[in-house]
Amino acid sequence: MKRKTLYLIRHAKAEEHSFKKRDHDRNLIQQGKEKAERVAKELAGKSILTLDTIVISSTANRTIQTAILFCDTLQHPEADIQQEKSIYEAHFLDILTVINAVPDTADTVILFGHNPGLSDLTNYLCGTYVDLRPSDIAVIALPEDFSFAELSNGAATLKEILS
Repeated sequence: MKRKTLYLIRHAKAEEHSFKKRDHDRNLIQQGKEKAERVAKELAGKSILTLDTIVISSTANRTIQTAILFCDTLQHPEADIQQEKSIYEAHFLDILTVINAVPDTADTVILFGHNPGLSDLTNYLCGTYVDLRPSDIAVIALPEDFSFAELSNGAATLKEILS
């Protein structure tokens, strides 16, 4: 079995909170799009996509918009983005439950979500302390011959943060 990799990507910078719009409906701002495009290009230069890549995103507007931007840059079909409502405002263990359900055939998971859940999940899996900013990517390597279903506390290695 090949070594599997998890990419946790915090959504790009979005509109400020407002009473005029539900949090779930906030959109990306131009500054956020620009940083996301830059980081997506850096990720694309690493040739991370495989035939067995799964992309999962929260259903929040800003997160789907970030996922689409990244998928366009990575040349991964937008239609293949799996939208998962349970990632929105999720505790890190709820996000881990989504990852643990990924089929063994997948070797790469790219997950788009929110803080504090993504930072907390990175720290839980890798025994580190990171605080992901908008558009940051935690690149996490699973041990050799490890499945996403086995992923748990301290089981993985933080390879890098792309920012």
